[in-house]
Amino acid sequence: MLEEGFWTHPLVETAGYFSVVVLCLIVAMVIFEIVTKYKNWEEIKSGNLAVAMATGGKIFGVTNIFRFSIEQHTTLFEMIGWGFFGFVLLIFAYLLFEFLTPKFKVDEEIARDNRSVGLISMTISVGLSYVIGASIS
Repeated sequence: MLEEGFWTHPLVETAGYFSVVVLCLIVAMVIFEIVTKYKNWEEIKSGNLAVAMATGGKIFGVTNIFRFSIEQHTTLFEMIGWGFFGFVLLIFAYLLFEFLTPKFKVDEEIARDNRSVGLISMTISVGLSYVIGASIS
């Protein structure tokens, strides 16, 4: 009985959710690193603000989706499953953004520090994270 109470204590649950979401975020960022044609962290280190905005939007988007998933699901596995499903939709949105801009390549413009494209990329990630998160049931 004491053990069950420990795992359901709010501090332990919060630490557990935090730890799992951080691990999921790391996995998500590795996948985004593979999807994009530029190296996110190298570009950020060199001062590329467009990449920083796009990456920040992805981080916010992923964590916001997991926030909704935590609110809607009672088990850790459901939370992770729905969070990753939302993440897949966010990747799809990023690829759709690339497809819907035939006059330029989004990845190339962000790599060139085109801050306008970086800002739009960030806004798409943040905005759609709310739509994706709200639809998680």
